[in-house]
Amino acid sequence: MPLATEITVVLAVVLGAALGWWPLSDWARRSMLGERMPQQRTVRIVAAATTAVIFGALALRFGPTLTLAPLLAFAAATTVLSIVDLAEKRLPNAVVFPALLAVGVLLMAATAATGEWLSPIFAIAGAAAMFAVYLLLAIISPSSMGMGDVKLALLVGLLVGWFGLTAWLVGLLAAFVVGGVIALVALILRRVTLRGSIPFGPSMLVGALLAVLFVGP
Repeated sequence: MPLATEITVVLAVVLGAALGWWPLSDWARRSMLGERMPQQRTVRIVAAATTAVIFGALALRFGPTLTLAPLLAFAAATTVLSIVDLAEKRLPNAVVFPALLAVGVLLMAATAATGEWLSPIFAIAGAAAMFAVYLLLAIISPSSMGMGDVKLALLVGLLVGWFGLTAWLVGLLAAFVVGGVIALVALILRRVTLRGSIPFGPSMLVGALLAVLFVGP
C-alpha cells in the first residue's frame, strides 16, 4: 500500500471518529423528536465507531483523491440518517437535503479534477431514476415504503449514478438484499413480527456504499 494511502486511511479513521463523537452525534440527536431518543453517550459511541469504519474503508478504497470528499460527506450523512431512522423510523428533511447539496457540490469538484464531464449527467439521471423507482414502490405499497425513503433516493441515486450504470444498479439491488438480511435477522431475534416493519433508510445507504466500494473506479 502506498504511504500516501496509509496516511489517508489513518487520518480518515481519526477524522471519522472525531466527527462521529461530535458533531454528527449531536446532529442526530437534534434531528430526533425525542419520543424514543437513545442516551447521548450511546449515540456518540455508535456514531464515532460507524463513521470511523466507513471513512477508513472509503479512504482505503479511493486513497487521497478528490473523489474521496463527496464519499466522506455521504458517509457522514449515512451515520446521522441511520441513527435517526433506526430510532424513530423517519428520515428528516433537515439532514437529507443539506447532504444532497453537499454531495452534489463535492461531486462537481471531483468532476473538475477528473475531467469526466459525463459523470454529472449520469449523477442527475441516477437521482431522477432512483427517485422514480422508490416513488413507484411507495405508491404500490405505502405501508412498506415511506416518502422519507423516496426523498433519500435522490441522494443515493446522485452518488451511485455519478459512478455509472453498473454502480447504480448494484446500489439499487444491494439495498433490498441488505434490507432482506436485516429483516431476516430481526425476525430470528424476534425484534419484529411478520406484520411489522423495519426502517429501510439504512439499507439504502449501506447499499450505496457497497456499490461504490466494490464497483466504483
